[in-house]
Amino acid sequence: MTTTLQNRQSSFAKRWKSLESREGRLAWGLVLPTALIVFGLIIFPAIFSVWISFHDVGLHNLNDVFHAPFVGFDNYSKVFQDFAFKFQGMQSWGAAVTSIVYSFLATILTLVVGLIASLLLNRPFRGRGIARSIFLFPYVAPIVSVAFVWRWILDPRPSGVLNDVLMRLGLIDLPVAFLATRGLALVIAIFFEAWRYFPFAMLMILARLQAIDNTLYEAADVDGASAWQKFRFVTIPELRYVLGALFLLRLMWTFNKFDDIFLLTGGGFGTKVLPVLTYEFSFRLLDFGRGAATAMILLVILVVFMAFYVGIVMRNVDDE
Repeated sequence: MTTTLQNRQSSFAKRWKSLESREGRLAWGLVLPTALIVFGLIIFPAIFSVWISFHDVGLHNLNDVFHAPFVGFDNYSKVFQDFAFKFQGMQSWGAAVTSIVYSFLATILTLVVGLIASLLLNRPFRGRGIARSIFLFPYVAPIVSVAFVWRWILDPRPSGVLNDVLMRLGLIDLPVAFLATRGLALVIAIFFEAWRYFPFAMLMILARLQAIDNTLYEAADVDGASAWQKFRFVTIPELRYVLGALFLLRLMWTFNKFDDIFLLTGGGFGTKVLPVLTYEFSFRLLDFGRGAATAMILLVILVVFMAFYVGIVMRNVDDE
């Protein structure tokens, strides 16, 4: 019995000191800090948000949140019945419809502008490096600064840049409140989103454009293809995977965007999207359960779209 125990201890000591065991311990030691950070900042808050969405959590019981009363789907019911969430006709779309319209149009416009910019910058010309750097400015500039520059340009007072120019040109008689006009405010928010994030799409598309084999264009020239035909039958097919991935990424990020619209319009005048509604429920009304429920609804909408997009659209692209 003693001999068997000694043999086991000796075998364990050999395995513990082996190169494979030391490499394994080193790997776990390197991964563990990152795993703890990811769990503490991402996984646990996500799970906790799901838990909060089924409980009555407010300012009155934050000191004992884990004993908050269970309310089931009451928080979700309150969100669906809230006038700020549901569609009430063309005069009031509600946060859900506004989020979908805003996200899809802003993403499509971002890709279109990014594609045009990448096609222009892919051509050789003097100062191309400087032009590329200038095009990156909207993406690298701090969101707070660019949002307030846009608000200054669109200021409804005569001191606003755009109003001043239009009045000097005689195109308008009185200043226009661009960001306080329902419909127009959402259009401006969509253009702002496209202007701010088209450099990201431009970089990805430009990298793929530079990897396209020139012999494809040479063969198209031999066949007498026009510039439009080369773009349609050579460039676009080569870019389809990049465009597909960019569309999915940008749509997800735009759908979750809070700071852009909040800094530009505060979510007013028809620009209230689900992230802004989540903020208002949680930090203005101090109803954290309803805020978490809104965030979960946002997540479900994204998951449904991703399942549809990856399962149908991308599968069709792979089959081509």
